[in-house]
Amino acid sequence: MHKKIVLILSLASLITTKSYNFKTNNELFEHKTILILGGTGYLGRAITAEVLKYNPRKIIIFSRDEVKHFNVIKFFERQTNKQTNKVESIIGDIRDYNALLQATRAVDIVFHVAAFKRMDTLECNVHEAIKTNIMGSINVFNACVTNNVPKMLFISTDKACLPINTYGACKFISEKIFTNYDRSKIKTKFMATRFGNILDSTGSVIPIFIDTIKNNEDIPLTDDQMTRFIIGKAEAVELIFDALRYGSGGEIFIKKLPAMKIIDLIDVLKSKFQANNKIKLIGLRPGEKFHEVLINESEMARAYEFDNIFVIPSSVENIYVGENQEIPAYIKKGRHVNLNETYHYSSDQALLSKECLS
Repeated sequence: MHKKIVLILSLASLITTKSYNFKTNNELFEHKTILILGGTGYLGRAITAEVLKYNPRKIIIFSRDEVKHFNVIKFFERQTNKQTNKVESIIGDIRDYNALLQATRAVDIVFHVAAFKRMDTLECNVHEAIKTNIMGSINVFNACVTNNVPKMLFISTDKACLPINTYGACKFISEKIFTNYDRSKIKTKFMATRFGNILDSTGSVIPIFIDTIKNNEDIPLTDDQMTRFIIGKAEAVELIFDALRYGSGGEIFIKKLPAMKIIDLIDVLKSKFQANNKIKLIGLRPGEKFHEVLINESEMARAYEFDNIFVIPSSVENIYVGENQEIPAYIKKGRHVNLNETYHYSSDQALLSKECLS
C-alpha cells in the first residue's frame, strides 16, 4: 500500500468513533431529497458517497464549476448504475439567491459546504470572501426558510472560533446566521459543525508536504511549536450526520479530536519517505495562528458533552425557543461541561506524540 495512504489510515484510526444511534442513517436519508451546496469538493463528494448507501430519493449537487461537475458525475458512474440515476448536477452559485430558491424546492436536507477556503488568498480579497462566505450564507438561510426545508447543516471550521483572519471571520458570522435565529417562528432546523483539517483533503497539509518532499524542496514551516487539529474523512461525515441526528436547531457540533505538532508530522513524513529535506522556518503568514481553538471559554460555559462530541447551543437559546420544544438527546443523555475540568478546547491541549503519528 502507498506510504501516503498508510499514514492517513493510521492517523484516522486514532480518532475514536462512537455515538448513540437514536435515529439511524436509514431514517435520516431513505427516500429523501438531499441538496449539497459545494458538492463537487472533497467533503461534498464524501457526503454524497455515504448518503447513497441509505437509499435517498435523489442527491442534488450544486456547484459553480462545470468541470468538477463532469468529474463528479463520471466518478459516480463508475459506481453501481443504481447510484448514477440518483445524482443530479446543477451549475449554480450561492451568490445567486434565485438559483438557490429553485434548488431548495421540495428538498428535505441541505448540506452547506460551499465557501472560499484559501486563507492566504482571502486576506487579499476580503470583499469577495464576504460576497460568497457571508452573503451566500444569508441566501442559503433565506431560501431554506422560504421553501420550508426541514433541516440544513452548515460546515464551519476551527478558524471561526476566536477568528483573526478573513476566512475565520466570515465563517464566524455564518455560524451566527445559522444558530441565532427565531426557532419559534422558523420551521427549518439549522445546525452547524466545526472541525479542523481533514486528512488528505484538497489543499491540506499532508499532500502538500508529500509533494514538497518528493520534489526534494525545502519544507516550509511557520514555527516549530505550531499545532493543528486533525480529523479523518469518515469521522467528519459521521459528525455531520450526528448533527442532523441530534440537533434541535441552533447548535454547533464539535467532535473531540486529536491534534499534532506540525514539525512532528514533517519528521514522520521524512522518515516514511527516507528523505532529508531541510525545514525552512518562514514565520506566521497573514491571519495564521500558532494553535487552533475549537471551543472558546464563553462557548464552553454553555456547552454539553455527549459521548465523543461537544454541543454548543445557540447563544440566544433562552430567548427564541418554541413552546413545544423537545429536550434534545445531548441534554438528556449528556452532561453540562464542568469549567473546572475544561474551560476551552485548543490544539495544544490534545497533542499526539510523534510515536503515535508514526
